[in-house]
Amino acid sequence: VQLQASGGGLVQAEDSLRLSCAASGGTLGGHLVGWFRQAPGKEREFVAGSSWRNDNTVYSDFVRGRFTISRDDAKNTVYLQMDILKPEDTAVYYCAADRSLRYTPSRVPSAYDTWGQGTLVTVSS
Repeated sequence: VQLQASGGGLVQAEDSLRLSCAASGGTLGGHLVGWFRQAPGKEREFVAGSSWRNDNTVYSDFVRGRFTISRDDAKNTVYLQMDILKPEDTAVYYCAADRSLRYTPSRVPSAYDTWGQGTLVTVSS
């Protein structure tokens, strides 16, 4: 499966954006899908994840209550709805897929087999 992330852009603080992660060449059914982000000079960090098998979702503390991960089975696409954006949310956002039998999405980048190319989100103050 290949992943294509899109939807990034330049927004102001308190605005919203919805990122999309479209899969091709296979189905996301049975995968765990994660969103990560990487700001300049920082390590890649986990944002949110969802299991296609059991609907388990996990969020990092810094986005819980502001970001929502969801999916559209028919479109083979995962979304990240980002509300109340803050300047510190500025980063390149990546989606990734994990084919393992993990029950819960991992927060560790190395657990994921396939990565999208990233989409830049810039939040101005």
